Amino acid sequence: MEPDALSLAMVVLPPSPEAEAVYRELLKTAPVPEHEFLAGAAAPAEVRRWLAAFLAAGLIRRDADGLLRICPPRTALEAWAAQREMEAARARASAHALSQLYTAVHGTGATFVEVVEGKLAARELFRALQAAARTEVRGLERGPYLSDAPPAPEEVQLDGMRRGLRYRAVYDGSVLHDEALLAAVRDAVAGGEQARVFADVPVKLLLSDADRGLIMLPRTGGGDADALLIYPSKLLDVLSELFEVFWRLGAPIHAAGGRAMADADAGRPDIESGSDAQRLLVLLTAGLTDEAIARDLGVSQRTVHRRVSRLQELLGARTRFQLGVQASRRGWL
Repeated sequence: MEPDALSLAMVVLPPSPEAEAVYRELLKTAPVPEHEFLAGAAAPAEVRRWLAAFLAAGLIRRDADGLLRICPPRTALEAWAAQREMEAARARASAHALSQLYTAVHGTGATFVEVVEGKLAARELFRALQAAARTEVRGLERGPYLSDAPPAPEEVQLDGMRRGLRYRAVYDGSVLHDEALLAAVRDAVAGGEQARVFADVPVKLLLSDADRGLIMLPRTGGGDADALLIYPSKLLDVLSELFEVFWRLGAPIHAAGGRAMADADAGRPDIESGSDAQRLLVLLTAGLTDEAIARDLGVSQRTVHRRVSRLQELLGARTRFQLGVQASRRGWL
């Protein structure tokens, strides 16, 4: 089949509703002179285009005198399907050959890891993975690495949450020292993101469903960054488990500050408010500094010291580690 004829055939195969309507009419009237068939059509120009596609696909034929006749469609459709199968096989063979070449140049790890160079390409991929996710996006937020990084949440995240995508993120403790960034995170939480904070998040990671992972790699100087795109593999499994570990260790970030939380249930220690005491214990357990805790609770570092000492007295704990253990045993965390 010539290239032009093939492109025409692709218009009608697989059949569209409009093509089927014209074809059914031909079944009723063929054999029929082409000029007569066009004369009875509501949109002759459109029908003429479908007839050309039918001819190219082998669904009909035109006699020397202009008479249109129906051809057995099974043969034409099977030939079209066989052509698509051949094209798919060639595409798979090409992908395999290129993959082997890439691996030979970059090493065996390239079969499940791809290097993406430059912050623009990395950011575009970061957005694309979120847009392609079907159920959940998970992330460890170490950055932002770049001074010109867009604030969270980006529009692609808001779109994802509006279509029911679940977002879970663990932010580095430094987020509590940056008022603008913390406000952006709380905006994301207000939009539906589940967010937690941990003292020291080791890497900036994005996981799109269980299919893809992306690790951001800052360049020396902080002006640019690259990324590693990870495909399904043992490495991706390990990164998924890494996220879940930090998720379990992290302290929740709420849309409003700690003082906006409702009072805790009766039975928890009464230090100004039960909710502040519980929040303090959670932040301590997450390994955050007194400065970060004070910023989250909206109090001074001196107040944090006083409250920690009071909790230690109540629970008979000599160290903060013992304090966390005792609070966990009593169900306060």
